[in-house]
Amino acid sequence: MSKQIPVSHMAFVRARAGRSAELGARLSALIEPSRAAAGCLSFSLQHSQCDPDLWLVSGFWTHQQAMTAYFNTPAMEIFAELVQDLVVNSLDFHTFKEVSAFEATGQSGAWVHKLAG
Repeated sequence: MSKQIPVSHMAFVRARAGRSAELGARLSALIEPSRAAAGCLSFSLQHSQCDPDLWLVSGFWTHQQAMTAYFNTPAMEIFAELVQDLVVNSLDFHTFKEVSAFEATGQSGAWVHKLAG
């Protein structure tokens, strides 16, 4: 049996000029359904204190399978819709996993996984 390692995702989403309020409103629709998703430990939407067009969507998951299952839900279609509707200027999306101190110093030879970005 393999050990399940907590994982997370972070998406830095920049609104097009004049569209930040709309972006925030549309991203806020993700909060409650995402928190209710199987394996979700936490999910949040944050707004930059110094850049009014920058938003951060982050989630922490019990294991990779839970996060992957969430990525395959209709809720994730919002990112494609935001790009298509020209609400988003840029989207920088990354996934992360917990590492030991040994792995963090690069001694393990393990590769870091980056989903997109």
